[in-house]
Amino acid sequence: MEQAINAIENQSQHTVEVVIHITETLGEERRGDLVTALGRNENIVSAVFCPLRYHLILVRYDKDKSSSQQVLASVKGQNYNARLIGPI
Repeated sequence: MEQAINAIENQSQHTVEVVIHITETLGEERRGDLVTALGRNENIVSAVFCPLRYHLILVRYDKDKSSSQQVLASVKGQNYNARLIGPI
């Protein structure tokens, strides 16, 4: 299953990638659901879970249009317990 959102057309050169820790253990379907939900956010450029560390998701977003706290809120808004680890 593809768990990454590919780059959005005309993406800004001003992107930042953050790591978010998901507290729950997520199966493949729930991980896919979260990636799909994040893909609906026009400010998020990509999202992918770390291989073999499925509790960590890397999210790249346009820093001119969003913030790390807004990205974290997008994850929490999908009813996941999560915390921001920080930028890469």
